[in-house]
Amino acid sequence: MRAVPPPAPAADDRGARTDPVLVAGGGPVGLCAALALARSGVPSVVLEAGPDPRTDPARAAGSKAICFQRDVLDVFDRLGAAGPLLAEGTTWTTARTYYRGREVRTVTFPDTPGTPGRLPPWINISQARVERELLRAALRSPLVRLVHGHRVAGLRQDAGVVAATESADGPAEWRGSHLVAADGPRSTVRHLLGIGFPGHSFADRFLICDIRADLPFPNERRFYFDPDWNPGRQVLVHQCPDSTWRIDWQVPEDYDAEAERASGELDRRIRKVVGDRPYTVVWSSVYRFHQRCADRLRAGRVLLAGDAAHLYAPFGARGLNSGVHDAENLAWKVAAARRVEAADPGAAEVLLESYHAERWAAAQENLRVTGATMRFLVPHGEAERRLRRETLERALTDPRARERIDSGKLAEPFWYTGSPLTTPRPGAEPVPGEPGRARPPVPGVICPDAGCRAPGTGEPTRLRRLLGPGFTVLVPDTAAVGPVTAATAGLPAPVAVLALSDLDTPDGAVAAALRCAGTAHVVRPDAHLCAVVPAGDGAAVRAAIRRACGAGPEAAAGTPGTERAHRPAGPER
Repeated sequence: MRAVPPPAPAADDRGARTDPVLVAGGGPVGLCAALALARSGVPSVVLEAGPDPRTDPARAAGSKAICFQRDVLDVFDRLGAAGPLLAEGTTWTTARTYYRGREVRTVTFPDTPGTPGRLPPWINISQARVERELLRAALRSPLVRLVHGHRVAGLRQDAGVVAATESADGPAEWRGSHLVAADGPRSTVRHLLGIGFPGHSFADRFLICDIRADLPFPNERRFYFDPDWNPGRQVLVHQCPDSTWRIDWQVPEDYDAEAERASGELDRRIRKVVGDRPYTVVWSSVYRFHQRCADRLRAGRVLLAGDAAHLYAPFGARGLNSGVHDAENLAWKVAAARRVEAADPGAAEVLLESYHAERWAAAQENLRVTGATMRFLVPHGEAERRLRRETLERALTDPRARERIDSGKLAEPFWYTGSPLTTPRPGAEPVPGEPGRARPPVPGVICPDAGCRAPGTGEPTRLRRLLGPGFTVLVPDTAAVGPVTAATAGLPAPVAVLALSDLDTPDGAVAAALRCAGTAHVVRPDAHLCAVVPAGDGAAVRAAIRRACGAGPEAAAGTPGTERAHRPAGPER
């Protein structure tokens, strides 16, 4: 077995580890993890079992996930992959729901056309196209090494991680500081670690067809309950680029796709949607839904992400969107843990364990939301069927009943208000837990975005584009910049301090979005707020960033360089 040398490490003046992070799986979540690590200066080796997609046409077949939410597009923007996707994707802001041909619910997502760098609420574009753009970004990065045709077959942990792979060239070993398991729902890494994947699969079946046709429908999400062209069941229609339409039918348990195609019934099914217009079937698949979550998202130096960590029913687009948030969440924490583990192994432990705490909670919320959706879409038992029928019937005439229609609660970022890395704010406004509710800019919630000016140049941009790979502290004015900068010197992560007076618009859009009232807002590398403290309290800013880096209180509060190690009891494994 040959040992493979790592890629050249990035220069690091903090004494951090220089060996790479291993990433099992070269799909969109694995590529996002590698790119997010590179943004923090961390090299990675991506081990993908399949062939190089640049030479394998089958890898680009099918569209799989198609809906990408604004905050995920923001991640793609930070990773250098958003531009072409935004240019090509089909933008939509409205989701309509119909019952027996009558519209019963409409949801409109706020948009800000004309804002520089503006991100739409949603775009539809194929997962294969997203993966291709992420791959291009990875190929441009000197810190990402892509290795195709290598299947992870063994794993051991010591002061790092060693992954054994099998390939056409024979076995090999790869050593890294940590391993990200993004190797899909049948994750080999999860199996090797002995981590359970409890949950259940739905017996109901669904047929997806991506068809190319010129249809007169607007750019909207359209969900149909009990249409006369699929009686007793439902249909979802989405527009995609290149005149392609995703049509998703609920079908009987005994549905036979090949028999329907051979008999001409598939054509008749599609004709009920497209009419007499010519069409081409680009891709089709029959599938069942799964609701599962790994018992643990972390085992030592190994972190599970994406489908290796969780599976959700797709109505609401919470699968891949959530996986991208997994990747960004773990990347900055692994980068920070590498910086501090030699001097403060307790802090490194807190950082890695916080990945499980935050993203497992997010997974449980997604399971709760998608489980409720599936009970409405595919009711089991007379009580659930009656509830759905009565809700839809009442919604025809009663606006109050329309809010109870559940055709999929759409993806949104999770809020880490209970995270060990979050500094609570006394008296902060409660964060509503209901899907789709606006959440106040309190610690744990993703930082709001707003149009602003780039400091120094005055060029129009948006707030989150100013966030770097470290922590960002937003203070009201330039008078606070110097003291806060001095107070945060010597921390185990880069810190940038920005004054709202240098970047806000004349109407104060950023200050309004943050609800700034003489406060400093501390933003993590993944754009989540970790603290809101008085702007003049540099010691509080410093303590909040230390807490977000897993460190305990300093021996002499507010004095750089007088830190003591914080070593909490280790978590259960």
